[in-house]
Amino acid sequence: MKLYENKKTITLFLFPALLFMTVFLFYPFFMNIIKSFYASDGYINSAFIGIDNYRRMLDDQTIHVAIKNTFVLMFYVVIFELGVALILAVLVNSIPKGDRFFQTVFFFPIVISATAIGMMFNLFYAYDGGLLNNIIINFGGEARVWKSVEAALEIIAIPTIWQYIGFYFVLMLTAIKQIPKSLYESAMLDGVTGFKKLIYITIPLIRNVLITCLVLAITGTLKVFDLVLVITNGGPLNASQVLGLYMYQKTFIDEAFGYGASISVVIVAIGLIVSFIVNRVFRQEEFTY
Repeated sequence: MKLYENKKTITLFLFPALLFMTVFLFYPFFMNIIKSFYASDGYINSAFIGIDNYRRMLDDQTIHVAIKNTFVLMFYVVIFELGVALILAVLVNSIPKGDRFFQTVFFFPIVISATAIGMMFNLFYAYDGGLLNNIIINFGGEARVWKSVEAALEIIAIPTIWQYIGFYFVLMLTAIKQIPKSLYESAMLDGVTGFKKLIYITIPLIRNVLITCLVLAITGTLKVFDLVLVITNGGPLNASQVLGLYMYQKTFIDEAFGYGASISVVIVAIGLIVSFIVNRVFRQEEFTY
């Protein structure tokens, strides 16, 4: 009887959250899938066209570039964002005092809006009077055009990585602090120190957190939009075009709501597929006793 009452209480408290997710997440998502089968301007004109929006993607060279750029950006994020976050977490964990200060400092960029960060980096990249060119000129060099076709994706990757390093740093540091110090002390007696301690103790014991961070970083890259919009608007010549921005442009600039809906479905599909692969590849082995 008591267990039955507990289940009723749990269900009662879970229902508002489920209702909220249904109204603001599941229902819009399924409606978006339905809209992807229509040619719609989002207002009055709407006609069922089946999978023509998805067929259109096969001939759309811009979305091919956007998909490629998104995966390249994903690579940068996974390697540098998570890599630097792990290094910072290990370093901060090794200091006896002051970790709260570093957590606050590294986490701070996340609370700044991406639009503000984009405007700040625009000032860095500006050809006339930009911070980077001023530094180069003061050291005797020549000013360069940072927003070029060759460097467009890299100048987007830098603020994207910088903004979210602190988030993953906090997650990893919290996980590292849960590792019993006795394990490190025993390892030290066995001669395991420095880099070996990181490889054989720290990383294996925070494996699940690292996998979670990896999935979050990958899915987060698929949602990158505002930084690209403010800094390059996908240019020059679509060199920094990504899926999130292209969906916005097609939906709200070109008013091709049906095609924009189909792009959003593809974004979700890519996120699910990549996340599934990551979980399969890095899944922790089950131990039998």
